[in-house]
Amino acid sequence: MIYTVTLNPSIDYLVRVDNFKLGETNRAVDQYIVPGGKGINVSKVLDSFGIPTKLFGFTAGFTGTFIETELRQQGLDTAFVPVKGTTRINVKLKTESETEVNGMSPDISEADVESLQQQIASLASGDTLVLSGSLPGTLPPDAYYKLAAEAKANGVRTVVDTSGEPLRLALQAEPFLIKPNIAELEGLYNERAETIEEVIMLAEKAVQDGAENVLVSRGGQPALLVTADAVLTATIPNGTVKNSVGAGDSMVAGFLYSYEQHQDIEKALQYSTAFGSATAFSQNFVTRESMEQLLPEIQVTHFKKGEKT
Repeated sequence: MIYTVTLNPSIDYLVRVDNFKLGETNRAVDQYIVPGGKGINVSKVLDSFGIPTKLFGFTAGFTGTFIETELRQQGLDTAFVPVKGTTRINVKLKTESETEVNGMSPDISEADVESLQQQIASLASGDTLVLSGSLPGTLPPDAYYKLAAEAKANGVRTVVDTSGEPLRLALQAEPFLIKPNIAELEGLYNERAETIEEVIMLAEKAVQDGAENVLVSRGGQPALLVTADAVLTATIPNGTVKNSVGAGDSMVAGFLYSYEQHQDIEKALQYSTAFGSATAFSQNFVTRESMEQLLPEIQVTHFKKGEKT
């Protein structure tokens, strides 16, 4: 069973305004409101491919109720811990450019964290736990490490998709998979990575620091999967990027979707790239049809130093 954790979910209010004028009343020409959060996105994608998941995390107030109601109406199995306050609202304003205003997270108490830990303690050997997204401001940076370490001690496969200090500390729990982009890898080690060799070098550091598999998204460049034994690249299929929101979460979902069935990291990288690309090339998440159209275009090879990609 796959479980996803979204510690800092949101309501995403996406609104488009033509001819936006600062300081004046503007009228939206398009809008929609959706539950947001990286773990939630992973569950949505897996569910659409027939892989059941259970969603953990924290929700608060009427906004939290909206998130749970929407997800349950979509058929998802939610078990969020209710906390005091209000789940944040993130505003994404699309004009000539895109502007985001992320709301404030509710305060999370020690009792709230203990409730979540009890849920995770019930997971069994062979389960997978996905820890994704930013941390609420009241949680310490080692929050993901503690959850991942407890899960791993019970034989649970762990996936961590975050950045900065929470990611650096989580590596000590030896996660099965992390999925940084180049900027997140650079931030992890405070080093620039301008060539593929430099990206690989940083990913290899993450392996040395505890990660079993490091999946690196590189925009329009071939994706990388770095392990202790291999460096794999996956070509990016042809297509026009229409929406990057959720592409990384789709990559995580695609990797797990394939690995659950085949236990093969090369196939997992191929599917991960197809899932991420299919989401990026559409206005919504990947579908089975869009993924299957792209999959044959993606070639996975073992990288050799000096190759051009």
